[in-house]
Amino acid sequence: MSGQQPQDTTTDVVRWAAFSCVLVPVVLLWYGTSLAGATGTALGLAAVTAVCRFLLRQSERGAARLLAEEHASRPPHRGRHHRAGAGSHRAGRHSGGNTPGG
Repeated sequence: MSGQQPQDTTTDVVRWAAFSCVLVPVVLLWYGTSLAGATGTALGLAAVTAVCRFLLRQSERGAARLLAEEHASRPPHRGRHHRAGAGSHRAGRHSGGNTPGG
C-alpha cells in the first residue's frame, strides 16, 4: 500500500513494537530465561517503544508545521497556462528572423 499516510505508517510501527514487547519475553521464557529477566526485557522494550513513539509523533508535528508554513508563504498557484517571463511559449508568427526571403 504505497498510498499510506505518514501517521498510518507510524501507527503500524508502534503496533509492531508493542507486539514485540509481548512476543520477545514469551520467547525468552520459552527458551528458559528467568521470569525476572523476561520482565526486565519487556519493560526495557516498552520504554524504548514509548520513546520512539514520542519522537515519531514530534517529527510528524514538526513536518506538518513546516509544510503549513511553506504553504502559507508560497504565492497562490496560477496554473500552467498563466506563466509569464523568460522562457514562456507564445503562439503566433515571429517577426523578422532568419527566413530565406526576409
